[in-house]
Amino acid sequence: MGRILSIDYGRKRTGLAVTDPLQIIAGGLATVSTSDLFDFLKDYVTREQVERIVIGEPRQPNGEPSENLGRVREFVNRWKKAMPSVPIDYYDERFTSVLAHQAMIDGGLKKKARQNKALVDEISATIILEDYMRSRMHP
Repeated sequence: MGRILSIDYGRKRTGLAVTDPLQIIAGGLATVSTSDLFDFLKDYVTREQVERIVIGEPRQPNGEPSENLGRVREFVNRWKKAMPSVPIDYYDERFTSVLAHQAMIDGGLKKKARQNKALVDEISATIILEDYMRSRMHP
């Protein structure tokens, strides 16, 4: 069994989270510059056994595609061509940034720490991954 990796894809920065090899626990992995994302992931999947990638599908609250969806689809298509052995799936990411901020507040982080956008992206990726894992347990 391999890890599941999740992506909160952004225009400038991308948050990443990953499970343990038994797919029990999800945790933040990193926040990388989106321009470096492809190479970072290729390197990571050569070092670690990754069974699947889950990428947040950006939609507006009403379900309409957000302006970032085109960039996400371009990345997914590039990944599928270059690395077909590691499947990549979309997962609804609506409200993950809001949930990430709430998790930071609940965790007692000071306002200055909550303004760290890289941390928000990594927490958002973790929330996407946790939701994905939960959805597989309770279809």
